[in-house]
Amino acid sequence: MSDKPTTKNSHSGRPADPSVELAADIAEASAEAANETAPDGSPEAVAQALADALAKSQAEVAELKDKVLRTLAEMENVRRRADKEAADARAYGVTKFAGDMVGVADNLRRALEAVPQDALGEGPLKALVEGVELTERDLTNKLERHGVKPIDPLGQKFDPNLHQAMFEAQNPELPNGHVMQVVQVGYTIGDRVLRPALVGVARGGPKAGASTPDTPPPGSTESRTA
Repeated sequence: MSDKPTTKNSHSGRPADPSVELAADIAEASAEAANETAPDGSPEAVAQALADALAKSQAEVAELKDKVLRTLAEMENVRRRADKEAADARAYGVTKFAGDMVGVADNLRRALEAVPQDALGEGPLKALVEGVELTERDLTNKLERHGVKPIDPLGQKFDPNLHQAMFEAQNPELPNGHVMQVVQVGYTIGDRVLRPALVGVARGGPKAGASTPDTPPPGSTESRTA
């Protein structure tokens, strides 16, 4: 058996390529395994021993490759989860604070609705109402800047993902299943519902998209004549 190949490059004196050294190690190990398996040294026995050693080495390489690929895949999954958690933290980190602030917006709106319109006119009360309206607009703008947007679905089709029905009532002026009254405005934050809108739903009206018998469809002769 020849000595183990040198780790120096004979021309430059630099360390040899690691892959070359690894190949030499595998060759030496295969030769040793062949000698141990076939002590008689016959060519057939040596060839069989080398084939067995090669098959064993290939199986080990395949197993190690599978482990490496699984490890890389798991690391990629961890990275993606970390990125998603970081993005969620940026988008929804203010959820609790935003939930408190929409309550302040509700109170400002109630204060404005409580003022009789005929009592406005010129004077301190009008200035006070204008100040509250300005504060409400500024608060709404600040909420929207952080991804918090209002849900005001009056006249829209009821959506259980965004709305919460408080009552149902007959209303022939609206299509069946549409929002006839908004009891409390809802809010979304990003792609999530921060608070559903509390609504009243119309029942008994015409189906959505259907025209009433007394009202000609748009574009008809009667509609143009009228």
